[in-house]
Amino acid sequence: MAGKFEIKQSASGKFHFNLKAGNGQIILSSEMYETKSAAENGIESVKKNAADAGRFEKRESKNGDPYFVLKAGNGQEIGRSEMYNSDGACQNGIESVQKNAPDAEIVDTTQA
Repeated sequence: MAGKFEIKQSASGKFHFNLKAGNGQIILSSEMYETKSAAENGIESVKKNAADAGRFEKRESKNGDPYFVLKAGNGQEIGRSEMYNSDGACQNGIESVQKNAPDAEIVDTTQA
């Protein structure tokens, strides 16, 4: 099963998206956007930048858990992963984004 982007609307009216792997697990989450079209632009940016391994930056949380962010060409963060329990799992997450993002369908779960 292929990955998919899900666009959601928060209670405050802002929009965000999650990239889910074929198994339904969230592998990348976006920031909050003011408009749905801005969130859709964010998805296009993820699709475009996911193929470039240099756009991924591995980081470590305050308690030492590894995670990664995906950055656009201008250096702006466009998505962030969950926390992982090992560097290997974090690397697998990056590879999953690279595999799933380019061809993922977009599912709009908002009412707007």
